[in-house]
Amino acid sequence: MRWSQYFAQLSVCATVLMAPFAAQAATEDDPWESVNRPIFTFNDTVDTYALKPIAQGYQFVTPQLVQDGIHNFFRNIGDVGNLANNVLQLKPHNAGVDTARLLVNTTFGVLGFIDVGTKMGLQRSDEDFGQTLGYWGVGSGPYVMIPLMGPSTLRDAPSKYVDSYTQPYRYMNDIGWRNSTFGLNVVDTRASLLDSEKLISGDKYTFIRNAYLQNREFKVKDGKVVDDF
Repeated sequence: MRWSQYFAQLSVCATVLMAPFAAQAATEDDPWESVNRPIFTFNDTVDTYALKPIAQGYQFVTPQLVQDGIHNFFRNIGDVGNLANNVLQLKPHNAGVDTARLLVNTTFGVLGFIDVGTKMGLQRSDEDFGQTLGYWGVGSGPYVMIPLMGPSTLRDAPSKYVDSYTQPYRYMNDIGWRNSTFGLNVVDTRASLLDSEKLISGDKYTFIRNAYLQNREFKVKDGKVVDDF
């Protein structure tokens, strides 16, 4: 279950109020709302009664230093995907920074538990294959809500399969170790979003949809977005 990919989208709530886009544009990108809404309700219910309480418990019993280390560890793993997609987007500078971050954090940062790279001024990218397709001109297509995976688009949804090849779980043979590592990643991601979730206002489905679409366009265009107003 790709819980981490679902709840990671809530992180855009922290910046949505500053995004330079019109809400109407997001609405026009959701022709399948009648199907998306029930799926969203299902996802939200599972989160409310299962994942969120677990994340809150994890945050309560785990020392902040340990939480930070675990979060940094998974971000370091994520830099592999960032590097691959920066190469595919022909961004040599960003790819070089990703490489440097991986080397520094994996060695001096003890497998990434300490984010030495950021302290050295090596800023982290946030790239995925959906953004790579967008970079090369592939349109996002309609907005879709995927069971247990959350918000996506017709372009981004199949791209998640490609992204899975840059994640360690695919290459772990021990099922117990693989599931435990994946579960910890999910809980860590959800716990990191507890504060951002408080910024949601109005209709939750609409808020998350608009935030997701705005954030994706912003990322695909590397922040170079034309203001519609």
